[in-house]
Amino acid sequence: MKTLILALLMLSSSLHAGPRTSASYTVTTDTTDHGGKRTSSASYTNDASAGGVVGITTSVNDTNKQGYIGQLTEVTALQLAAAPTTVNETATRQLSATQVLDDLTTHAVPASLITWSITGPSLASTISTSGLVTAGAVYQNESITAQGIHAGITGTLSLTILNTLPDNFGTYAADGLGDDWQVVHFGQNNPNAAPLLDPDFDGHTNLFEYTAGLIPTSAASKFNWRIAPVPGFPSQKHLVFSPLVAGRTYTVKTATTLGVPMTTLTGTTFTDSGNERTVTDPTATGSAKFYKVEITKD
Repeated sequence: MKTLILALLMLSSSLHAGPRTSASYTVTTDTTDHGGKRTSSASYTNDASAGGVVGITTSVNDTNKQGYIGQLTEVTALQLAAAPTTVNETATRQLSATQVLDDLTTHAVPASLITWSITGPSLASTISTSGLVTAGAVYQNESITAQGIHAGITGTLSLTILNTLPDNFGTYAADGLGDDWQVVHFGQNNPNAAPLLDPDFDGHTNLFEYTAGLIPTSAASKFNWRIAPVPGFPSQKHLVFSPLVAGRTYTVKTATTLGVPMTTLTGTTFTDSGNERTVTDPTATGSAKFYKVEITKD
């Protein structure tokens, strides 16, 4: 039997070999092409082949190798991001999304293709279909959670809303009192927290108790002060007041007539004992002298 050897050549046109014959058979002139064609005569049939397909595997656990023409991957996670992960109240922050594949490579996903939602105590916070978070007003720093869903995979990201505006929350907005102080003592949106009300009937308005650092719902929490003589010094007076609260400045002012602007008392000395302060006026003379303690919240 005669062996046929076919060579595969990349030619722009077909090349023809010469005919092969013998007393027993004739082989039709070959054409150098893609290979795998059939030749035949009355005596035989020859299925020729130029090369073969090799390297086929039935394994489904293929591992990607550098230089391979292609590969199959699966998405294992959806990663959400923001820079930074804090946002001032009433401001905005753009989120982005990235698919993480099983070979640890990543693929950015347009934010508009993500199904966005947001959860957390700040119900006023929203997120657009393009992943833009708009933070609501808060009375303290709060955490919210943004969620994105794409191709059946969910990703989440925690964001912190910063309380940068102390007087803009709910019905407490722009009333001169710190929102955090009102929520702590009255809860949210309580009409009893109004600045000029005195819900504990101790003679101090909420505005004064906020400024002085008192508890507006306890009649026992009040500012006390008195004028006391200085033993052995009839021309002097002790001005005694409490409680002293951190973050406050106390200034004693005086006048000799009511109804006129008071001025800061000078030439004094003072001592503190616990949360009580004693200011001594060395010139408490004349027929009348009036005092007040001015409290400023720092």
